[in-house]
Amino acid sequence: MGNSIDHAAVDIVDGLRVRAVSEDEVEAWDRALTLGFLRPHVGSAADVRRREWAPGRMLAGFDGDRQIATFRSYDAELTVPGGAVITADAITHVTVSTTHRRRGLLSTMMRRDLAAAAERGTAVAILIAAEYGIYGRFGFGPATRGAGWRVDLRRARGLREGLPGVPGGRIDFVTMAELREVGPVLHDRWRRTQPGAIDRYELWWQLTTGEVQVPGSDFKEPFAAVHRDADGTVTGLVLYRVEDKWDGDYPDCTLTVEEFTALDLPTTVELWRFLFSVDWVARIAVANASPDDPLPLLLQDRRAATPHEDSSDYLWLRVLDVEAAFAARTYGAPGRVVLEVDDKLGFASGRWALEAAADGTGRCSRTTDDADLALGATELGSLYLGAETAPRLAAAALVTELRPGAAAAADLLLRTPLQAWNPDMF
Repeated sequence: MGNSIDHAAVDIVDGLRVRAVSEDEVEAWDRALTLGFLRPHVGSAADVRRREWAPGRMLAGFDGDRQIATFRSYDAELTVPGGAVITADAITHVTVSTTHRRRGLLSTMMRRDLAAAAERGTAVAILIAAEYGIYGRFGFGPATRGAGWRVDLRRARGLREGLPGVPGGRIDFVTMAELREVGPVLHDRWRRTQPGAIDRYELWWQLTTGEVQVPGSDFKEPFAAVHRDADGTVTGLVLYRVEDKWDGDYPDCTLTVEEFTALDLPTTVELWRFLFSVDWVARIAVANASPDDPLPLLLQDRRAATPHEDSSDYLWLRVLDVEAAFAARTYGAPGRVVLEVDDKLGFASGRWALEAAADGTGRCSRTTDDADLALGATELGSLYLGAETAPRLAAAALVTELRPGAAAAADLLLRTPLQAWNPDMF
């Protein structure tokens, strides 16, 4: 199917051209990217961008020979409810130069990429939305949410007594080189347990550990520690930074958690106990934690944990192949709901019967039966991983209930034991 895609095709919009860039054009693309993100161009990141380049997946808008818009996508593995992994069209590096806004460049690049992804048989597309109001018109909906915390250690009084630990376990600091060895293995184990998580490619780890640096990134090596069980198997890791701040002669430092991965509750407890013991630290900040993160419940005083101000929607998703996407995930209860989906781009449009069996398996197929719920492609994207509920969307007039009780019935089907979460920017 993918062989029919014409990577050399040129789209014309308002006198401007949109096409895939060649590998030789990546350096100019990188400069356009920097300009579009309002960053000073302190040096070329062309070597990094060439590693990200793939035929047909790096697009640009051209005014004459000058690149004035950028867009890139790649195939990512996305974990869905139930633990299955599907291929997602991961969209990133989307910019339009300030001089060329409102001329249809973003719409042209997005429609081109989504059509190519659908032709390849990709079930969903994902992105991180820098601004809320942009991507809903392309059928993307908020699909995961972060729930960060700020913890005042003086008020928390430590962790509760009697929490499970890891007999014979240990925590050790590791170098960035060691992190590149143990981190990918741990993440691959963890991500298959977390709906909404994606895989991390080699370049991700190299950038995170400073082995590869993008000019202007100002990389500073974090503290990195791993937890091993009694057999020596890595079951958790944490990356953090400490702000060196003093109140006169008294330490008043904030420890900021940048990465926290644990395979089980005992490891979670051991890692938090370690972080709570760091000298000079008065408070801990974690900006992007899972909505199901148990941290506040582990404290002696739960009120010491307050929501982080950056807690918000994070990963956005749009469904391209309804049947493939909904067949891949599992369901919370047996039942049947018919959805009438309005998709302005056409990929998910139609009437769909969503059916789930008692064993959690399900399918979604076209039907002519009367619809129970009417919704748009954006709302379908928000419902897919379980980040939103049909009753809440109906209460906000984003989903229309055509049969009384249909929203509650859909909620039972789509309910997940673990809320979707993605910790990674891409």
